Amino acid sequence: MNFETEEKRLAAKLLASCLIGGLLVGVSLYGLYSGGVLPPRDVLPLGGWRRRRKRPIRVYMDGCFDMMHYGHCNALRQARALGDQLVVGVVSDAEIIANKGPPVTPLEERLIMVNAVKWVDEVITDAPYAITEEFMKKLFDEYKIDYIIHGDDPCVLPDGTDAYVLAKRAGRYKQIKRTEGVSSTDIVGRMLLCVRERSVSDSHNHSSLQRQFSHGHSHNVEDGASASATRISHFLPTSRRIVQFSNGRGPGPNARIVYIDGAFDLFHAGHVEILRLARKLGDFLLVGIHTDQTVSATRGAHRPIMNLHERSLSVLACRYVDEVIIGAPWEVTKDTITTFNISLVVHGTIAENNDFQKANSNPYAVPISMGIFQILESPRDITTTTIIRRIVANHEAYQKRNEKKGESEKRYYQDKSYVSGD
Repeated sequence: MNFETEEKRLAAKLLASCLIGGLLVGVSLYGLYSGGVLPPRDVLPLGGWRRRRKRPIRVYMDGCFDMMHYGHCNALRQARALGDQLVVGVVSDAEIIANKGPPVTPLEERLIMVNAVKWVDEVITDAPYAITEEFMKKLFDEYKIDYIIHGDDPCVLPDGTDAYVLAKRAGRYKQIKRTEGVSSTDIVGRMLLCVRERSVSDSHNHSSLQRQFSHGHSHNVEDGASASATRISHFLPTSRRIVQFSNGRGPGPNARIVYIDGAFDLFHAGHVEILRLARKLGDFLLVGIHTDQTVSATRGAHRPIMNLHERSLSVLACRYVDEVIIGAPWEVTKDTITTFNISLVVHGTIAENNDFQKANSNPYAVPISMGIFQILESPRDITTTTIIRRIVANHEAYQKRNEKKGESEKRYYQDKSYVSGD
């Protein structure tokens, strides 16, 4: 037998079998695709096969977001990290009054604040304080929510029950870590501490309010300051937290950089709206945050209420802001303009101090002389003093509101344990 001839015959037979088999497999796969058995072609490859693309994971977090601060923003950042899209429910004024007492900032302002947070994808207005069966079904069915998120601090209804018990029973609840060193309760205390012009008849109640709102676990008096001086948070700023809040990118080579500076104390809706307008004037918005010493020198010894790092984080969380200068100088110098390649310097019409052009030392003298300074009409007549006056005008109502809150916060700090994540 000619082994070489036989070997060629077997090889040819094997090749023919492979071709026929490949054709049959191809026809079979085509039939499966066309019959709808295999996934369609607009899917992602995985291990040589294809699978149907998953929809984004949607998470929900609700809250009052009254006097919104960097703690709220950090909670929203953590919630967003647990999914692909964050839906935020803002509790209505009526619900807050019924469950906690009057809010400091009305719903309209609270919505502006929440919508401005860069980790928020969608907002539900007039959310209920407690998640009922009906509302939870609406979240799952209409809003396609996968998980409901809340911090590790307890949220108790007036009847003593857990506001998130239904979500927990449904297995659709996730917990995040509460941000240390700040709460709306403590901020109210700081505001009251900065108010000195009180009548003799009010002095006792005023001192009582200070004790109610500031329990001492998250504040202390600055070294060398008097007992009545502005207290500061025990919040310890870290480089990691700043990175978490930062966009992490700089301006492009030909970007038009807009600069606005200020204290941005008690970051509020007025701040957000002027930043929104400023951002529209360029490609990159740089915000200068004045030091605590500068703010005290220009606005009084009891300011700022929030310290430099707290104020910086609040501004960084705003979606209209690209970058901040932590501890910006009072005067906008030629060196500052050159260093940051600033194209335009802006200032709002509503501010705590708008007499800068009458002063001997105008902080905007250089950009004015360069023709790159512009006054912006502020959309809202709100300042830090506006917020403080709201508290003082309704101090009795806020005292009642915070008595229960103060007790729950005290228990939280006494019973708290380590929670992973941040």
